Amino acid sequence: MKEVILQKAALYFGDVQHIRHYIHSHPELSFKEYETVEFVSRTLSGWGITNQQRLAETGLVALIEGRNPGKKCIALRADMDALPILEENDIAYKSQHNGVMHACGHDVHTSCLLGAARILNDLKDEWEGTVKLIFQPGEEKHPGGASLMIVAGVLQNPAPSAIMALHVYPNLPVGTVGFRAGQYMASADEIYITIEGRGGHAAQPHSTVDPIAIAAQLIVALQQVVARKCNPLSPSVLTFGSIHGGFATNVIPDKVEILGTFRAMDETWRAEAHRLIRNITEQTCAAFGATATIEIPQGYPSLFNDPVLTASAIEWANAYVGPDNVKHLDMRMGAEDFSFYTHHAPGCFFRIGTNRDGKEFTTPVHSSHFNIDEHAMETGMGIMAWCAINALK
Repeated sequence: MKEVILQKAALYFGDVQHIRHYIHSHPELSFKEYETVEFVSRTLSGWGITNQQRLAETGLVALIEGRNPGKKCIALRADMDALPILEENDIAYKSQHNGVMHACGHDVHTSCLLGAARILNDLKDEWEGTVKLIFQPGEEKHPGGASLMIVAGVLQNPAPSAIMALHVYPNLPVGTVGFRAGQYMASADEIYITIEGRGGHAAQPHSTVDPIAIAAQLIVALQQVVARKCNPLSPSVLTFGSIHGGFATNVIPDKVEILGTFRAMDETWRAEAHRLIRNITEQTCAAFGATATIEIPQGYPSLFNDPVLTASAIEWANAYVGPDNVKHLDMRMGAEDFSFYTHHAPGCFFRIGTNRDGKEFTTPVHSSHFNIDEHAMETGMGIMAWCAINALK
């Protein structure tokens, strides 16, 4: 079976490359993937994969049924949205939508899943069970397309016993794949704080409640949440990336706005940290005579790779690409909305290498120059199909 999949991945590589070029040149922002999902649906239908359902407006789920389809179900997921970035690559398939670019590789993920779907559909008489294909919107934008797809029932009828997804990784060369069992990526919550003071003349600070001075005290105080309240063995990050207040050198403003992000690997600590951030903010501002409004919208949870499923996936990858091409991944404080699925079903989120000999295509994701060695897709579609078939056994 492995040799057949390898042959089909090589055979379909050119077609998948064309698919990627189309998607890359027609990027769409989060929850606006109307043309993309239509293209995906037409492509699947052209291969005879017609058991499809639209979910969350611009999401799509499709089923490929093998022999005895009720035996077991495995889900494979790809995200479809692009980023608000002006592409600066000089390539024939450059984005045609000004200021929108597939800079995180979602065009690659979608193309790999389509390639895997074609392989699996060709071989459906050779395996038992059902493969659920999930093409989701909005990975890059709160509240995350995965959460909306789950609410819409993507993990039901049939319920998958496991779910897998791949992601481009410019730190690894083409032909390699990376895995990490257990906790892999952090939760991500946005923080919005407004400090309301009382403005006035800068030469008469005694008659004001200075929100800028209070903001400075608050930012320092909030660093103690991670520095002194978090278990040092539990990775956590609190960063403030924006502060807005005032408009002149001699005027104390009425308010200051602070924006930040909080990341954690432990969901219990995440909830406790939210409480501490709120309390410190409200009490610090009150101590100086100001009031505070704080919002911490519930963002993406931490991403947990099921140890049993991941151990199996590593064995399958060893067989498919060879042990020397299977790498161990470090924990990351970045976030991924695939994490929502891992809190409902055993999941495995892994990486495919996309650079060429460590010298080309090394630009990080979310860059206006991001691109890949496209032979990574041959590995990606093949290993997705190979893992799905093995997971169904």
